[in-house]
Amino acid sequence: MIHSQQNPQDALGTQLCHPPGPFGPPVARTPPMKYPIYCQNLVKRYGNKTAVAGIDLQVRPGICFGLLGPNGAGKTTTVEMLEGLHPCTSGTMKLFGESWGTGKDQFIREKMGVQLQETQLADKLKVVEVIQLFRSFYERGPSVAELIHLVDLKEERNQRFHTLSGGQKQRVALATALAGDPELLFLDEPTTGLDPRARQLLWKVVEEFRARGGTIVLTTHYMDEAAILCDEIAVMDNGKIIARGTPRALIDSLGEVQFVDFEVARAPANFTVQQLQRLTHVQNVEKVREGIRMTISRDLNVLAQVLNSLAQADIVPRGLTTHQATLDDVFLRLTGKELAHGS
Repeated sequence: MIHSQQNPQDALGTQLCHPPGPFGPPVARTPPMKYPIYCQNLVKRYGNKTAVAGIDLQVRPGICFGLLGPNGAGKTTTVEMLEGLHPCTSGTMKLFGESWGTGKDQFIREKMGVQLQETQLADKLKVVEVIQLFRSFYERGPSVAELIHLVDLKEERNQRFHTLSGGQKQRVALATALAGDPELLFLDEPTTGLDPRARQLLWKVVEEFRARGGTIVLTTHYMDEAAILCDEIAVMDNGKIIARGTPRALIDSLGEVQFVDFEVARAPANFTVQQLQRLTHVQNVEKVREGIRMTISRDLNVLAQVLNSLAQADIVPRGLTTHQATLDDVFLRLTGKELAHGS
């Protein structure tokens, strides 16, 4: 298990400001003496059910922070508490040094933007009208034209919202989240259902937002997305954070290994999966969907010896593939579950 803890009293950097561009001229900001997000022993209960079981979470400014977990892990509840949608049951939760419900709600809201997994907007409004409406809520921020350009909706600007595809609606939602030029951006599974081009566009917007000094909290079911975008990742399960670190550190925690996946096409009558564990060089064996996954050293000679051992045992693999460790493998090892895409 990997943990990365920071001292919440540390000064985290010098003054952040905007470069020229669609978000306006440089604007001096207060040095971030506190984390954009700081939680200590955060708990959320619904009756007798504990959704979040006492997590500590600190998110540094200027990074993309990924919160991953299987369905029911507590990540959505955590994010919704941070967004101010639900109060916590107990513990400390601060955004930019302030807490919800203490008279600072407007201060917090002006510093954050939120894109929900599903955003319900007025169907009869045109794209440009939706973005104009949200832009009117804030004193400063990019212009409506700049927001439309940013999310590549120039051709759809005069379409009614209800006529848009799912991916186009997600891009409108992203524009509304950026309308107030936030310092903290929450993205809840933002690329679910998007085509590859729209997905790449959103990645570009995220990377530009972070390059300007913005902080992002991202939930996603796509491990490649987390690996590309996230500077740090926390994995949740059963309401707790069970691992935290950079994508590279989490992957390296599995060791210098490779995985061999296959289904058994033919085997002796008395064959059991446990027999594979006794093969030389096999570190671990587990069932994955309809097949088997063996963990071995990251060495071609070892792979050749393992395949030879299968042949000597009269075990014929079908659909055999090998790969080095990825975030998917980390997630499976930590939770015992695969992350269901789009769920």
